[in-house]
Amino acid sequence: MRVVLVGKTGVGKSAAGNAILGKKHFKSEFKDSSVTKHCNKGDVESSGRHITVIDTPGLFDTELSNSEITEEIVKCIEMSAPGPHAFLLVFRLGRFTEEEKETVRIIQEVFGKEALKYMSVLFTHGDNLDEDQTIEEFVNNAGKDLKQLVESCANRYHVINGRNMKDQDQIEQLLEKIDEMVMESGGNFFSNELFKKMGQEIRDKNEIMRLREENRKLMQEKLNRSNCCIL
Repeated sequence: MRVVLVGKTGVGKSAAGNAILGKKHFKSEFKDSSVTKHCNKGDVESSGRHITVIDTPGLFDTELSNSEITEEIVKCIEMSAPGPHAFLLVFRLGRFTEEEKETVRIIQEVFGKEALKYMSVLFTHGDNLDEDQTIEEFVNNAGKDLKQLVESCANRYHVINGRNMKDQDQIEQLLEKIDEMVMESGGNFFSNELFKKMGQEIRDKNEIMRLREENRKLMQEKLNRSNCCIL
């Protein structure tokens, strides 16, 4: 089973990855910049199956641009060869802000609509649920954007308790849901070739964005010099 974790900075991707592996493999800290700067892979044998977890850099990092991060995320194709069985789109339980919405847009742009067949939403910090509130109630009462996201993932979602990452019951339930998703897809995984093609498209887009930014800076410098000459 090959699982890729994606999401914005600070939502608990690395901690979730450690929980799935049952050991501290990924560096995990509470800070506004992503602890994970490069794709990182961890492996474990559990219940007679080999599990590979790939942690990716978080979007909206304070030190890296989103274009730099998406380029790094694309590199996980090599680590997940011949392709991931599941993408876990990780969110911290709470308000679904504009950054969350933009995260979804970027992830869908990186992986394409085809990846939705292999995607599930993973909520962290389940201990933030109100007393006696279930994750099902939280999702049912959520705003339209979060509901649409969950629906686009065929209503696949799971929650883990941030204060008790060592609770293996919640991890076993998550792995069972991933197993079900793999069975529904006939044992297929997200095509590595398709991933490579998308990766090249993303790199091309990022190169165009970089050139535009350089051109904008040059124009601004010329304008500044022109203003200085006038003065």
